[in-house]
Amino acid sequence: MSTESRVFATMGPVPRRSVLKWGAVAGAGAVAAGAAVKFGLASTAYAGDGALTDSVGTFVWSSCNVNCGSRCPLRLHVVDGTIARVEPDNTGDDKTGTQQIRACVRGRSIRQRVYNADRLKYPMKRVGKRGEAKFERISWDEAFSTIATSLKGIIDKYGNEAVYIHYASGAQGVAARGALPRLMNLMGGRLGYYGTYSTAQISAATPFTYGEYMTNNSFDDAVNSKLVVLWGNNPMETRMSGGGQTLVLANAKKEGGAKIVLVDPRYTDTAVTMVDEWVPLRPGSDAALIAGMAHVMISENLHDQAFLDKYCIGFDEDHMPTGVPANSSYKSYVMGLGPDGIEKTPQWAAKISGIPAAQIISLAREIAQAKPCMITQGWGPQRHSNGDETCRAVFLLACMTGNVGINGGGNGAREGDYAIPAVAMAQGDNPVKTMISCFSWTDAIDHGEKMTALADGVKGADQLRAPIKFLWNCAGNTLLNQHADTNRTSKLLQDDTKCEMIVVIDNHMTPSARYADILLPDVTNVEQADLINQGYAGSLGYIISANQAIKPMFECKTVYQICTGVADKLGIKDKYTEGKTQDDWLRESYALVQPTVPGMPDFDALRTMGVWKTKNPNEHMVALRDFRTDPVANPLKTPSGKIELYSKALYDLEQTWTLPEGEHINPIPVFAETMEGPMDPNRKKYPLQCIGHHYKARTHSSYANSSWLRDAHPQMAWVNVSDAKQRGIKDQDHIRVYNDRGTIEIIAKVTARIMPGVITVPQGAWYAPDKDGVDKGSCTNTLTTWHPTPLAKGNGQHSNLVEIEKA
Repeated sequence: MSTESRVFATMGPVPRRSVLKWGAVAGAGAVAAGAAVKFGLASTAYAGDGALTDSVGTFVWSSCNVNCGSRCPLRLHVVDGTIARVEPDNTGDDKTGTQQIRACVRGRSIRQRVYNADRLKYPMKRVGKRGEAKFERISWDEAFSTIATSLKGIIDKYGNEAVYIHYASGAQGVAARGALPRLMNLMGGRLGYYGTYSTAQISAATPFTYGEYMTNNSFDDAVNSKLVVLWGNNPMETRMSGGGQTLVLANAKKEGGAKIVLVDPRYTDTAVTMVDEWVPLRPGSDAALIAGMAHVMISENLHDQAFLDKYCIGFDEDHMPTGVPANSSYKSYVMGLGPDGIEKTPQWAAKISGIPAAQIISLAREIAQAKPCMITQGWGPQRHSNGDETCRAVFLLACMTGNVGINGGGNGAREGDYAIPAVAMAQGDNPVKTMISCFSWTDAIDHGEKMTALADGVKGADQLRAPIKFLWNCAGNTLLNQHADTNRTSKLLQDDTKCEMIVVIDNHMTPSARYADILLPDVTNVEQADLINQGYAGSLGYIISANQAIKPMFECKTVYQICTGVADKLGIKDKYTEGKTQDDWLRESYALVQPTVPGMPDFDALRTMGVWKTKNPNEHMVALRDFRTDPVANPLKTPSGKIELYSKALYDLEQTWTLPEGEHINPIPVFAETMEGPMDPNRKKYPLQCIGHHYKARTHSSYANSSWLRDAHPQMAWVNVSDAKQRGIKDQDHIRVYNDRGTIEIIAKVTARIMPGVITVPQGAWYAPDKDGVDKGSCTNTLTTWHPTPLAKGNGQHSNLVEIEKA
């Protein structure tokens, strides 16, 4: 038996005692001790301190490339061509600020991804109906020819706008992300997209306040804060590890001693480890809570009027753009002088948010008087049907309290980070300038020729000329699992008269891979060399040389090799490769960045080092510092050059866009009721709000097929104690969560850590419907909707009503 076969054969269940012991320290990224011995890969003993008792095998620098944002280096112990153990970064000194970028539980379990029974081994073509996962093995030559013939035929018939590279983020390397766009750009381009599933609403809304998308002060600047308000922000789970925010925020808390308040429907792991006060609001009610606090600040003269007068427009009637209705400022809205005539008192906000009026008053006073105060929002609040308004409301709170552009303060956005310039493979320009929202691709398949700029957010053209007929899906599970309403999406994809060709390139037989017409096996990141840009480590910048640790297994090829093969069949191979290997492209890409960063080593030196780190020369990131210092010399990119709390551009869009009945684009961040929220009439049938949360066992859906991680962090729906009691549900019971879109089965976690009337299902579990259509995989998107948000046309996937019952 080969070494690789031996590894696959022995990757069975780990004894439960070992799993529980390992899982207890998983958040810190601890080593699964004795792995090399367990899998029979080396006659070496693990000493428990990172050292080997024998000098067997070699260490190879690699990385975890999935899109949690952290992107941590890994040191892979390779014995006889097989990964025997995974070690973390051992360079740097926490005391000097160049901390070790220690990988979390996910990266440390990467062997479970590499040596997994789900690995795709050779190219295949579909022989059954789409979605049945019936495939037969074919040669690479047949795969390349089939793809090239289909691609050329569809472009000839429908034009390049009918070709789409699907939104995906499962591989973050230079080569992995650049190869496919380069191929399509040389073929005349493809339909583009804007936004992401992570940040669609905040990316679209931020420019209407600040002129462009931007981040906040870095978390290490919280050392200068008196108060930190985490608004739906959960860094200890979403950005854990040394490449994320765990160490950064913990050090700032320890050194600065700021009080930390969490506003979130769920008492998260961040709350458990870092937070002094929890404010559990109803999902989607954020802008109402902020309006109630704004009423307190205005009534008690606690807001920073001087800052608002100098740096902002739209707060009050004396500072409004021309050509807008009277009494439409934010202050008029809050004080009941606006069109709705409702005074946004704490009592009004309490009825909507579920937070007692006394707590709203207390929180408003504390935020207004803590100088400075850092208010930083996560990306969960903006993933609601009213998320366009929510993120702007948090910005407004930062402005009302005058905390923008100063140390210890912030602009209300997601925390920022120092970054060295990104290294990217040369892709060229996309000749097709038409774009759709990344969330609306299912509409573009179903009725793309009917999608317009005014109704559907098409950019670069008044209307699409053709639906999507050819779809590339590379390193992504958003084709099904991470998109909304999986049952409806599955039905759409099964119809091969709509999208005529789906090519999936991946490592594993994911739920999305089941819908391929041509299914191609990609190498994992440890089977190729790549360059990895840094994660979210505060003021630390770094780059990783992820070197090839093992040879590609089976018949797997890199995405660059795949694209080269297709380019050859299309007659553009020489133009595509320019005679360069993947390694040549890495060197060329790196050479463009290296001279711009002081001290950055040359390419070969980086390969030996594995990871290179540097510190922000300005110590802490402070958003809008220059604007705060001199707003005349450093105007924003808004029409007024100032912070626009009232956006005339949004007012104009409201007058011109075609919106569904009941939906609006508001020039100020008002509270807009969420679709499927507390006031929805469907609440009588489905009384619980269902949100999702990111989970330490997975990055989106990556690592979902790791048995170690599933044992350490099982998929469970959080249910409040009172809601469970009303339905006769006990902790660890199997339950059904359902609405008109679908049903999942899942284990109940009965807890006081979720507010009443709300449940949360961790996102990313793999969709697995049984013969009756019940999703036994517990994918949260079985319950979510295609309905886009008004402004961003993005994924408001946290706005869902459901009911639960014992299974």
